[in-house]
Amino acid sequence: MAFDSFAEFIAMGGHGPYVWSSWAITLLLILVLVWHARVERRQLVEGLKRRARREQARQQQGDSQATLYPVDQGGSS
Repeated sequence: MAFDSFAEFIAMGGHGPYVWSSWAITLLLILVLVWHARVERRQLVEGLKRRARREQARQQQGDSQATLYPVDQGGSS
C-alpha cells in the first residue's frame, strides 16, 4: 500500500486539501448535472403531454363542429 495509515491517505502527502476538494467539486457537478437532466426531462414530458391534450381537444372540437355544420359535398348551387 502506498500509505502507512489512513491519516496519511487523507493528507495525501500535504496535497489532501487540493485532492479532496477536487473530488468534492467533481461529485457536486455530477450531481447537479443529473438533477438538471431530470428536471429538463420532466418539463419536456409535461410539455408533450400538454401539447397532446391540446391537439386532442382541438380535433374533438373540430369533429363536433363538423357534425353540427356539415359542409356541402355537392357541387350544385
